[in-house]
Amino acid sequence: MTTTSPAATKPGGLRVGVQRFGTFLSGMIMPNIAAFIAWGFITMLFIAVGWLGWWHPVSDLLGGFGNADVIGWQGAMTALAQDENGATFPQYVGLVGPMVTYLLPLLIANTGGRMIYGERGGVVAVIATMGVIVGTNIPMFLGAMIMGPLAAWITKQMDRLWDGKIRPGFEMLVNNFSAGILGMLLAIVGFFVFGPVMLAVSTFLGTIVDWLVNYQLLPLLSVIVEPAKVLFLNNAINHGVFTPLGLQQVEEAGKSILFLIEANPGPGIGLLLAFSFFGVGAAKASAPGAAIIQFFGGIHEIYFPYALSKPITILALIAGGATGVTTNMVLNGGLAFPAAPGSIIAVTAAAVAPAAGGVANLLVVYLSVVLAAVVTFLLTAVFLRASHKRDLEAEGDTFGAAIAQTEANKGKSSAAMDALRTSTAATTPEAAAAPSTTAIATTPIERIVFACDAGMGSSAMGASVLRNKLKKAGIEDITVTNQAIANLDGTADVVITQQQLTERATAKSPNSVHVSVDNFMNSPKYEEVVEMVREQRKEAE
Repeated sequence: MTTTSPAATKPGGLRVGVQRFGTFLSGMIMPNIAAFIAWGFITMLFIAVGWLGWWHPVSDLLGGFGNADVIGWQGAMTALAQDENGATFPQYVGLVGPMVTYLLPLLIANTGGRMIYGERGGVVAVIATMGVIVGTNIPMFLGAMIMGPLAAWITKQMDRLWDGKIRPGFEMLVNNFSAGILGMLLAIVGFFVFGPVMLAVSTFLGTIVDWLVNYQLLPLLSVIVEPAKVLFLNNAINHGVFTPLGLQQVEEAGKSILFLIEANPGPGIGLLLAFSFFGVGAAKASAPGAAIIQFFGGIHEIYFPYALSKPITILALIAGGATGVTTNMVLNGGLAFPAAPGSIIAVTAAAVAPAAGGVANLLVVYLSVVLAAVVTFLLTAVFLRASHKRDLEAEGDTFGAAIAQTEANKGKSSAAMDALRTSTAATTPEAAAAPSTTAIATTPIERIVFACDAGMGSSAMGASVLRNKLKKAGIEDITVTNQAIANLDGTADVVITQQQLTERATAKSPNSVHVSVDNFMNSPKYEEVVEMVREQRKEAE
């Protein structure tokens, strides 16, 4: 069963290229956010100044500090450390250092390699990145984000040289030895060449950030970041620069302000509260619910249509963002690990870590959120009140058009936009006029996959909705999962995507039944899927 609709016009130019680049970068970081959070909590608990730092010898072992000879714990890995007098002593390696030095960059490299060339690309990417890591003395996140995909691409090109030319029976030998030899060579190049180059790049970028901080210019980044968020151009900046540089700062200072430049929920909540009080029509009615999703769920994109419906409010977002950055800069606020998603809950967890300053730092971060929200709220209120009468006269499908523009900027739909569309009962003319054709499944339906760009977020919510509908219908033997379109392998019986992504999904899984929906959260097509399964079961009886 496939719903087709007129293809959305794809915007062109530099913006789309940056979007795709940002999507690729975030595709390497986002699947591994759980590992970053795990490292953050281990750091929070077990380093010397952590919440459990007093608990010897457990914290010494896991945190990687203390004299191993004194503690005498047998079997624990140790390394040599120097005291203030230059004397060396054996010290536990722990979890904190190895995770940030090796685990996190290698996870990123593996994910990037898989995105380019599957499992084989991921393996070579890890081998090559290991050379980069060992060849430097700082966490090599930038190096992993470049070397990982590059190594996988080189592997792909190498395999093309003898594709179809290997004698039967020698495939495994050639594949394993070629990947191993290539990985070795790339690791050596990474150690001697790529590592030092990336170290210089990281140092240069760090110098720029330090210059901005020293001259009190860091708030100016909001002039770039806040409009970029509304246009979905923030991923390249946030995941490509802020996250790796921020993690280096964490190694030195225990926290980083860079994690809060894009993730601060203050500007978004300020904008949505202003629309709740001073907006008109659908925007005013839906803003309170959107505020809850944005502030506690961390889905910032839900406020983008509000800004686009009144573009002058982007100035309010810039002012609010700059206020938050200034507060953290002056009072030394920051996060111990990335807050993803940008929820106040995630921000709290990353701000309260002892290494970041504990409760005192948390209060500074909360102040930055509150002040950013207040400034954005006041300026947005002024803009909305100034045009209130004109907006009342012009209100119609203005907000619905802003939702459509947001999706056009992003290049796809999302669960957040679907929720807004449902709550305002506003659909685009294209969606309303979309014709529908139905294809019948010819094989037993056992596996249904929701697919989106990242395989997280919106597709996970859609899968949960359909899973509940099937359960209520008494159908519990069908697997409903979610994954990235790039990972579709043709084994799904039914693939459900948003209409902008159906063509890509069909190319990846041509033998599946494809269902195209506009609304991941509340689509009538789900009932058709349930009915199709029921009819198929009846015929099989």
